[in-house]
Amino acid sequence: MKIKSFLIVFFMSTLMNILYAQDSDRTFPVSDKVTVERVRFKNRFGITLAADLYKPKQAEGKLPAIAVSGPFGAVKEQSSGLYAQTMAERGFLTIAFDPSYMGESSGEPRYVASPDINTEDFSAAVDFLSIREDVDPERIGIIGICGWGGMALNAAAIDTRIKATVTVTMYDMSRVNANGYFDAMDADARYELRKKLNAQRTIDARNGSYALVGGVVDPLPEDAPQFVKDYYDYYKTKRGYHKRSLNSNNGWNVTSSLSFINTPLLTYSDEIRSAVLMIHGEKAHSRYFSEDAFKKLKRDNKELLIIPGASHVDLYDNQAGVIPFDKIERFFYTYLK
Repeated sequence: MKIKSFLIVFFMSTLMNILYAQDSDRTFPVSDKVTVERVRFKNRFGITLAADLYKPKQAEGKLPAIAVSGPFGAVKEQSSGLYAQTMAERGFLTIAFDPSYMGESSGEPRYVASPDINTEDFSAAVDFLSIREDVDPERIGIIGICGWGGMALNAAAIDTRIKATVTVTMYDMSRVNANGYFDAMDADARYELRKKLNAQRTIDARNGSYALVGGVVDPLPEDAPQFVKDYYDYYKTKRGYHKRSLNSNNGWNVTSSLSFINTPLLTYSDEIRSAVLMIHGEKAHSRYFSEDAFKKLKRDNKELLIIPGASHVDLYDNQAGVIPFDKIERFFYTYLK
């Protein structure tokens, strides 16, 4: 009787997760070629990560698997979900997850990023995939978009279970926080930034709450740089807005960038032995992050692909039709074998 009751509860729970996932508020059309299930797993910091699991319909046996996250300040119902769904349509079991402190994942205080914890999030996703009966643990890859591209490279440097890594329109969050855009900050400017952020810590401690930096600027100034206009077009319009997205709403904890200033993400990226494909748009303001990170990589299983005419945000969704999904598919089938 106990076994029967357990099976009924387990079945109903699984069914509810599947129904919830199918009916959720994604920013892209749901495919009829895959099943979607809401899943949860913990990282080694005890934070519960929320994810959507995409699986090809009629799939059998152990599948190659891919974990996806990003962009920085986005949630799994945005760009990462699109990538996960598309790769599932092509035969992979995939998960798109909300990083720690974001979206439907747990962690307090909310809206904090961490070079250590967010790298761990990728490894926790690999933990989850590795012990599933429908996944081949020797065929697991990851995709990191925007700021999670740098986290993905960092994860690939430390986690030898990751057999292939794709970064898309990558940001090096340590570099941009420590040096500013286009490395415009010097040591004096960095010192002033530290003073400002630590003064904010005192204010937060006094208030008992954490100030938020704000999402993508709204209303949009007429003289905003083109890349800010592109961010606005994605995060602040029907194209990509989501109620749980930091960039669509009130943004990160102001002091969140402190840990990145003193913690370089890509210190050991030159020791990555597994395959890496780095993808960036030709016209992206952030292109230099991928180009410089690629120069550090070694071995002949590394590739940098520049998409002609593409901006940073063009690779968030496929509105411009430039995301090279065929190339990504070939890459993973080549190295997840």
